[in-house]
Amino acid sequence: MDQSFSGDFSGAFSDCPSDRSGEFPSAEPSTSSSSAGDGLHRFLVSSAAYYSDDVVRDLISVIESTTAPAETQRRAAMELRLLAKHSPENRLRIAEAGAIGPLVALMSHPDSQLQEQGVTAILNLSLCEENKGRIADAGAIRPLVRALRTGTPVARENAACTLFRLAQLDDLRALIGRSGAIPPLVAFLESGGVRGKKDAATALYALLSSRENKVRAVEAGIVRPLLDLIADSESGMADKAAYVLHSVVEVAEGRAAAVEEDGLPVLVEMAEVGSSRQKEIAVRALYEICSESAVYRKMVVHEGAIPALISLSQSGPNKAKKKAEALIALLRQTNNRHS
Repeated sequence: MDQSFSGDFSGAFSDCPSDRSGEFPSAEPSTSSSSAGDGLHRFLVSSAAYYSDDVVRDLISVIESTTAPAETQRRAAMELRLLAKHSPENRLRIAEAGAIGPLVALMSHPDSQLQEQGVTAILNLSLCEENKGRIADAGAIRPLVRALRTGTPVARENAACTLFRLAQLDDLRALIGRSGAIPPLVAFLESGGVRGKKDAATALYALLSSRENKVRAVEAGIVRPLLDLIADSESGMADKAAYVLHSVVEVAEGRAAAVEEDGLPVLVEMAEVGSSRQKEIAVRALYEICSESAVYRKMVVHEGAIPALISLSQSGPNKAKKKAEALIALLRQTNNRHS
């Protein structure tokens, strides 16, 4: 069953699309017997709707070959990738032709460019709901995690997107976490490029609906890079990072890490000067942190949160207003007990 990301998610995160790679390079096309020649190149680039199933089977045979040159295999994988990229119908037909297993195997090839084409083709196939389970059953998760750790920048981005797609299946989130995906996603969140950080945040948000993955993320050091992204007005990542942080602080380990990493002043500032959405998610995160700890509640008061909360309770958006009112009541309850 797919997880339905609605409301907050759809506003803060964009769904990972098909690959953002270019089309065919200027190099000469393959001359193999796989029919991967000039005609097929022109055919694919023009995004024609029909193609022969024999073409797909021939491309799969090239990918599986132990004697085909790496360049020929790369070209065959790229052609399958583009067929899947340009047509939702093709994604199902390519999978039914038996392409998923060979493409998954390609992700473990020693040639980094072949790995990249395999990862990207699997990403495009994962956009078909029926293919997600097939991809996991073919053993794709561990090769995707390896690509996330050691692949090319494009392979890492597309591996993160693919893991997000697979994490939409309830029964795969824990498996992805157990397969070691969380630490490299956290590392990518910290050191990736703009696109990579967004892809990592999106994948992490999906995975952190599992409690055990929240704990894994805290152990991997997720809180510090999230706070840095929230505090950096130039990152363009404040919303995404705040939503992921809110998910993290739903567990005790995450709340403790947020306090230890000086997250309270960052969240209080967001509640004061952030956008309407940022104010709301900051208050929600602060409420989670304060919900079970009088010590944390006193720290939030000490950070000067009350004026911002009062302002939100009086004139904020409806959701933020209600959460601000609840947090004010919680903080006042603590103050009354210690007065």
